[in-house]
Amino acid sequence: MSLTTISSPVIYEEEKTRIRDFLSKFKQEEKDLAQNFANIDIEDRANGIPAEIRSLKYMSQLQRIANREESMLVVDLEDVYSHEDSTAELVSRIRSNTHRYVKLFSEVVDELMPIPTKDISEHDEVIDVILHQRRERNAQLEEGQTGFPPQLLRRYSLYFQPLKSDVALAVREVRGSSIGKLITVRGIVTRVSEVKPLLQVNAYTCEVCGAETFQDISNKTFTPLADCGNEAECLKNGIRGTLHMQTRACRFSPFQEVKIQEMADQVPVGHIPRSMTVHVNGPLTRQMNPGDVVHLGGIFLPIPYTGFQAIRAGLLTDTYLEVHHIYQLKKQYTEMESTPEIEQALDELASNPQLYQTLAQSIAPEIYGHEDVKKALLLLLVGGVTKLTGDGMKIRGDINVCLMGDPGVAKSQLLKYISKIAPRGVYTTGKGSSGVGLTAAVMRDPVTDEMVLGMWAGALF
Repeated sequence: MSLTTISSPVIYEEEKTRIRDFLSKFKQEEKDLAQNFANIDIEDRANGIPAEIRSLKYMSQLQRIANREESMLVVDLEDVYSHEDSTAELVSRIRSNTHRYVKLFSEVVDELMPIPTKDISEHDEVIDVILHQRRERNAQLEEGQTGFPPQLLRRYSLYFQPLKSDVALAVREVRGSSIGKLITVRGIVTRVSEVKPLLQVNAYTCEVCGAETFQDISNKTFTPLADCGNEAECLKNGIRGTLHMQTRACRFSPFQEVKIQEMADQVPVGHIPRSMTVHVNGPLTRQMNPGDVVHLGGIFLPIPYTGFQAIRAGLLTDTYLEVHHIYQLKKQYTEMESTPEIEQALDELASNPQLYQTLAQSIAPEIYGHEDVKKALLLLLVGGVTKLTGDGMKIRGDINVCLMGDPGVAKSQLLKYISKIAPRGVYTTGKGSSGVGLTAAVMRDPVTDEMVLGMWAGALF
């Protein structure tokens, strides 16, 4: 019995019209517009960007992408939802079929991409120089630019930012019904691989006619082309020209594989923490380190096994999360924004003669007393200065603290408060960690077959 064919009620040409209207007409909010004018108004005037385009949020981003000033286009679903010509149905369809709408948005962006207002320079990539020379040659020959796949011409990475109302799911709460949808997952990063180049478009050159051939790569495994398919030369003359790969003309994208694990408060009693594979591409790489607590918004997709694993797995497939948005729950000290209010508060604290006691009392103020313990924890947070003696001996500034006391004197509560303050702090207990989890574990990465630093069901310091 054959499967029932269900026609899709969505007409993608109409969807592209709505997407084109949103990207070309959506205006920035007043506060964002004022901030952008203050930051990039002089630079945009120097690059020749008109004022009417600067007021449009996404058109101004496309102009900067065309000028090679940015490489990431983030479409906020809140903007799509608040657009006057859009409805909640478009946002719902984007969330339920995100991978398809990435292609639709990319096609519309290719049509709306403005002409660069800056000339090419020596800082551009090789493919930019090749395309610039080819456009000049085609203009001289009065021929259109043909033969280049859209993926090769795109100098940007398109991502969707989830809605603010989306609830972050635990890894064990992600079900099969979430496949293909835009979801948000909360967890702790346990393993991060090195950044490797991922081939997206492969370029070949025929040794007989010199024609260029491009191959779109959508999977991790592909079969290289061997014979030339140029109808004007090789096929017309009955010659089988051999293709040679041209690495400099290929399109590569940064790729990184990350493993996230459930938080200790998300694991039921007696269960093993579950993990999920995360794929990070483009400018989003190098933004996560082992031990970070993150909210990852992305597309939940299946991936079949390859090689001998496919023979052993049979009909089973693995799953992964293609990341579109990364939200760090704990920011590093260097990432914290300084405001006039914060600077004024810091100046007042610097002039306070009782600064040491004031900061110590600010640690877990709901717990009475324990001033000596709080001062020790304050010194643990601040640390000291690393010293190097004259004979070459190095004395580190970091200190370790061991709390010992009777039951019920708020030892764990004080440590929990410290873990919330510290950007890299992770709180763990005896039942939620193991001997390996308390120390760094070196494992072999199944993707790159290299040794990586990670951890098991515990905390990595």
